[in-house]
Amino acid sequence: MSIDVVAGEAVTTVTINRPDKRNALTTALYSALAEALETAATPIVVLTGAGGTFTAGNDLGDFLAHDEGSGDDTPVRRFQEALLATRAVVVAAVDGPAVGIGATLLLHCDLVYATERSYLQFPFTSLGLVPEYGSSFVLPRLLGPQRAAELLLFGDRVPAAEAHRLGLVNEVLADAAALEARVADRTAALAAQPASSLALTRELLRDTENTSVPARMDVESQHFAKLLHDPATVANLRAKLRRRYQSDQK
Repeated sequence: MSIDVVAGEAVTTVTINRPDKRNALTTALYSALAEALETAATPIVVLTGAGGTFTAGNDLGDFLAHDEGSGDDTPVRRFQEALLATRAVVVAAVDGPAVGIGATLLLHCDLVYATERSYLQFPFTSLGLVPEYGSSFVLPRLLGPQRAAELLLFGDRVPAAEAHRLGLVNEVLADAAALEARVADRTAALAAQPASSLALTRELLRDTENTSVPARMDVESQHFAKLLHDPATVANLRAKLRRRYQSDQK
């Protein structure tokens, strides 16, 4: 069992590779996922699972054996914080079930693509537990309190098409091959954007402190001014102006 990491020039692909256990996450796998996110040096990270399952969630036997607890220094919390803190744009490629934290972690990815056979499931109450990874906060704000309550109280499967309708998934693809092709296309488009702009835009989208429009405008203005004077931005703008001028002359 492992977390496979393949780093390219612009994209790091992180694969949960424990298909015989439906990619259920152990404490060791959480530590490996956290390390992969913490050390990723590319502007884009793709999270996916091997063998037709994104992840079935926590390996409950492993958790009971390790008495994971609820502190800030657990492998689970380290992974959660790493996903929140990364400056990379995080793209989830979901083929098959995304259960428990497999579903809640998608709420913290920037883009989610799934196959038709995929589904999300938040089964916490049926396990005698409560929602985690901030899902009881995020889902009501995304879906409204009643729809979020339905997902979290009953824990029913949410097919990919329904997840797309709800706005939890960006796009649904026919099969694993179509998913791989679409994610490759989307990450290539992202890689063509300036890395600093990607990172700061993700930061703005994830900003939970400056929640009023005036406060967010102030932060945006600071980032805008910083980038406007960045040599890479200046070069990019000048190149675009040259292309526009050349086009207008034709």
